[in-house]
Amino acid sequence: MDTTYRIAAIPGDGIGKEVMPAAQAVLDRVGGRFGIRFEWNELEWSCEYYARTGRMMPPDGLDRLREFDQIFLGAVGYPGVPDHVSLWGLLIPIRRAFRQYINLRPVTLLPGIDSPLRDVPASGIDFVVVRENNEGEYSETGGRMYRGTPDELAIQESVFTRRGVERAMRYAYGLAQGRGKRLASATKSNGIIHTMPFWDEIFRELAGEYPDVVPSEYHIDALAGLFVLDPARFDVVVASNLFGDILTDLGAAIIGSIGIAPSGNINPEGEFPSMFEPVHGSAPDIAGQRRANPLGQVWAGAMMLDHLGHEDAAAAVMDGISHVLAATGVRTPDLGGTASTQEVTDELLAAVDREVAR
Repeated sequence: MDTTYRIAAIPGDGIGKEVMPAAQAVLDRVGGRFGIRFEWNELEWSCEYYARTGRMMPPDGLDRLREFDQIFLGAVGYPGVPDHVSLWGLLIPIRRAFRQYINLRPVTLLPGIDSPLRDVPASGIDFVVVRENNEGEYSETGGRMYRGTPDELAIQESVFTRRGVERAMRYAYGLAQGRGKRLASATKSNGIIHTMPFWDEIFRELAGEYPDVVPSEYHIDALAGLFVLDPARFDVVVASNLFGDILTDLGAAIIGSIGIAPSGNINPEGEFPSMFEPVHGSAPDIAGQRRANPLGQVWAGAMMLDHLGHEDAAAAVMDGISHVLAATGVRTPDLGGTASTQEVTDELLAAVDREVAR
């Protein structure tokens, strides 16, 4: 008997509406081979929805999402709707209500992709960034005063709690135990006097509980440079909300294209649904041109499969992606090709069929 999962699918805006069906087709194909069935429930929440209703999702949106096994998100954002409105109206409420306190982003140079870096080590690029996803610099604490006057001011406070920092770091230490046993921490304690020394102290305290993991600390500016100059030194990187956000966009760049990079907003305890999405945005400049790269959304789907405990099915998806990139010339323009979204999807479906049939 097939295992059935109820998935909330939120295509969102722009190319999100184009890459979502592609990923669903791949997941359905793989699922059929591994006894997995997806019951897709599409939700129209988006900037277009906001333009009609004044909200990014309905008042009972979180209650509705709570009933699903996982959430599959395309991309959100469109001209005319400020980015802070779309982010704080949809993604951040979901991340916080469902305690998705881990944002997990693999940085892996896939076969057949040329990194823009001049020198790539023989071992390639293969590390994971664990981003604290619920607090830190992305807090609601602060405000603005004297708007429109010469005395106008804006205050934005960072919020770091011991509970929030510890749980993100424990996840990262545990992940490093199962990988290369190296964990790097992103900090800036030479310039940020309260929150970053606090972050460093907890990182050092926890190191004693994971004696098989080699910890290291890097100031964020130096760390960004090392992502470019020596990416092979990294295995797992743990970072605050803001630092992790910036580092992972750089990570996507060094593996060839932000169009292929995935992410997972994880509730590790499984008390609530987790949410999986590509790193790329809604790209309104190419929306409707059928040239969006679906691989980031597909890779996010592989992460969802892995999170659900279907490692073999996730591996089949990744093997299919690797085959398309390494053995065919079928690529979207962001990777130097001319293929459409559908042509890449068709090639990927054929590749998945071959991988599963082996």
